[in-house]
Amino acid sequence: MMRNFFILACTAMLAACGGDDVPPATGQVPADVLTSGVADAGAATAEITADMMREYVRELSDDKYEGRGPGSAGDAAARAWLIERMQEMGLEPGAADGGWEQPFDLVGVDAQQPPEWRFGRGDESLVLKQWDQFIVYSGMQAERAAIEDAELVFVGYAIQAPEFDWDDFKGQDLAGKVLVIMNNDPDWDPELFAGETRLWYGRYDYKYLSAARQGAAGAIIIHTQPSAGYPWQVVQTSWTGEQFELPAGDEPRSPVKAWITEEAARELMALAGQDLDSLREAAYNRDFAPVPLGITTSIAFDVGITRVTSANVLGLIRGSDPELADEVVVYTAHHDHLGIGTPNDAGDNIYNGAMDNASGVAQTMAIAKALKAMPEAPRRSVLIALVGAEEQGLLGSKYYASNPTFPAGKIAANVNYDGGNIWGHTHDVTFTGLGKSSTIDEMILEIAAEQGRVVKPDQFPDRGYYYRSDHFSFARIGVPALNLDTGTDFVDRPPEWGREQQNHYTDVHYHQPSDEYDDSWNFDGMIEDALLGFWTGLRIANSDEFPRWVVGDEFEAARLKALEETE
Repeated sequence: MMRNFFILACTAMLAACGGDDVPPATGQVPADVLTSGVADAGAATAEITADMMREYVRELSDDKYEGRGPGSAGDAAARAWLIERMQEMGLEPGAADGGWEQPFDLVGVDAQQPPEWRFGRGDESLVLKQWDQFIVYSGMQAERAAIEDAELVFVGYAIQAPEFDWDDFKGQDLAGKVLVIMNNDPDWDPELFAGETRLWYGRYDYKYLSAARQGAAGAIIIHTQPSAGYPWQVVQTSWTGEQFELPAGDEPRSPVKAWITEEAARELMALAGQDLDSLREAAYNRDFAPVPLGITTSIAFDVGITRVTSANVLGLIRGSDPELADEVVVYTAHHDHLGIGTPNDAGDNIYNGAMDNASGVAQTMAIAKALKAMPEAPRRSVLIALVGAEEQGLLGSKYYASNPTFPAGKIAANVNYDGGNIWGHTHDVTFTGLGKSSTIDEMILEIAAEQGRVVKPDQFPDRGYYYRSDHFSFARIGVPALNLDTGTDFVDRPPEWGREQQNHYTDVHYHQPSDEYDDSWNFDGMIEDALLGFWTGLRIANSDEFPRWVVGDEFEAARLKALEETE
């Protein structure tokens, strides 16, 4: 009987995918996945369709929403549209006040970038050009940013990591200095900073915070495409114009934050009588110490300050088990994008964000519709959290994590979608977070196998995707969190074809006006990935036990603390 039920579930899945070349699923879905039997859940998955997801992507990436910039009229309109869809599905308002939105304040910081930046050493000087060689940003929420005659110091990776016996600062007094920093983290040893897998230590936000903790007046990150995971054009479009932050607290801040190109960094090091490659080689070692460059610089610019409000859109499916309904599985996708910005060569200045992240919203809402189609809700509650201002530094999910509607110790897991597979069926799926939670790993491996797919960890580990989307905000408060993403092994395609498509998107369309919906998109792969998230979240919601981090994981301590606080 179970076998027959699963055949029904597979039939529904294949009908939803609408393709004939899907690898056939075999075996049984584990019995503890379901509340009302396999057939019930299998029928519900028929709600996950290409037509539905196409509607969401086409709508949210329409020019009328003006790129869904945080706090904009387009942002508010997109949120209103999503709330209407949640109401139609029969979700309950999920905010603490009984409404659909969890509002949060944002401070808009618009640095009026100077056209040039001068650096001097004795009688020599170097002038860098804005846009082509540097991008500068204010680290303060004030109407003027300035540093005067500050000395430059090369500080390697700017990492302090006691667990790896690593300290790039070596106790030097760096207050008032401008720190020049390498991107990424040391990758020569798999036992040190996880080798090629980028950790948070390798992310720009860690580096700016690390510099501020030293009392630095400024921090300049050297951009290279391999170390950043994206080309210089992404820095140009992402770090100019109005940037948003949560209102400042008591966290350390530096007045000036900047990026420079690799070639500009070479010229700067040459002015100092140094060689960039030699400095980088020295920074690869534990015994590296900061190198004063003998260069001073001054820079000042006006900063436009505005205050706006955005919101997380929260819809709830209340759990059916009276003892477990106060616990929750949270699905997330960010509804925002970059809004209106620098025009491209065609004159288009609307950053529509079709892939990033209308496609993630589409998958998450498809899962919500399938869950609501089940005759009985999962045992635990399910929260659909469409969060805002992700592109500004995960701000909406960060705000939710600080002000959760369920205590952190009551959140069983977070399943996040950021982007989608627009190229078709795959033999594999990317699980960003594989190896961090043994219990979730086991679930996804098992369910993906029923789809006829292989689960792979982050297939671009040097880009640090685990720390670049909203699941990271949940992980930081101890919640086992994962991101499901596109595979690279496409059905009936050459071996490298999938990587080529994803790299092309990153190189050409990522954070550009050209990230627009196209009728040629193939939603079959998005359906597969949404189905995997549906079954995984359902199993977590119905399991007797919470997922666990792998012992010794960087987020395990936060989880244990959160669980202790809810006892």
